[in-house]
Amino acid sequence: MTDSTLTTTTAPAGPPAPPAPAPAEGRLKTYARLGKLDVYDYYLGTFIALSAVVPLTGRTAALFGVFLVGQVLLLMAMTAFDDVTGFRDGSDITNYGPDHPLRNVRRKPLVAGTLTVPEALRFAWTCAALAAALFAVTTLLAPHRPAWTLIGLVVLWVVTLQYSYGVKLSYHGFQEVYLVALGFALVILPYGMVTGQATGLLLVQAVLFGFGPLMFGVYSNTNDVDGDRAVGRPTVAALVSERGNARFIGALSLAEFLTIAGASATGIAPWWFVLLMLPASLLRLRQYLLGFRSGDIMRARRTGFAVHRLGVVLMVASHPLAAALG
Repeated sequence: MTDSTLTTTTAPAGPPAPPAPAPAEGRLKTYARLGKLDVYDYYLGTFIALSAVVPLTGRTAALFGVFLVGQVLLLMAMTAFDDVTGFRDGSDITNYGPDHPLRNVRRKPLVAGTLTVPEALRFAWTCAALAAALFAVTTLLAPHRPAWTLIGLVVLWVVTLQYSYGVKLSYHGFQEVYLVALGFALVILPYGMVTGQATGLLLVQAVLFGFGPLMFGVYSNTNDVDGDRAVGRPTVAALVSERGNARFIGALSLAEFLTIAGASATGIAPWWFVLLMLPASLLRLRQYLLGFRSGDIMRARRTGFAVHRLGVVLMVASHPLAAALG
């Protein structure tokens, strides 16, 4: 997994020598690096659901808090498993080795030599077990327990751990679908347990939140296409031509906007929702132009994070705004 996306990148042609071990640092900090705790973009969906719940009681506030901590632990487990896979297949050693001096090797503790594989695996399984326990507490706190939320929590836990470990879903062509599904689940599940339903607006916003990780993930895949092909990871970028990949990402960008516009046009969202989201839509267009008109894929990827964060702020704002406008 790269620093901020759900990808495993370039595999070496032969077994490369790992870089020199990084200087020692505190163990807690090292494990935080392994879990990519500083990458918070996947945790923001909870706040979209939270903003839609009025009034907020002590019990529902506790539910959101427990679910948030649970998802943080689950995603830390996923990234730790991802680093184990990347270290074992040699891709992280290549990507953080001498040929890439600008990349901070500390962000890959296995490559840096500050953790061993058994230590990383113990950390991953511990985080996974704690996440399962907190998801169980979430269901106990839930005022409503529709079957789809209970099933969804189980599926979320199981599938997340299989992303690049175990059955390695991302190595079988499911990466793009998974990124949207992950974001969708992180928004809709806590809302469903609090309200017992899934409104049309929240369903739309859950999909849009899922587009965030997708739309910086596909730019990472574009940058990492040679490595993904080398390890047999069938991302769209690895399977199609450069022009085909550009068209695919352009189609995704357009689909995101049409989702917003369609929700406003059909009454699923307020008529002004498309206008509220326009700054994020225009920034998405800029992202595409940076990547495929200017050819600066990595800058376009960074812009994707800005689009995602701005979109979350606007979606959170949509709920008190809707209440104020009646």
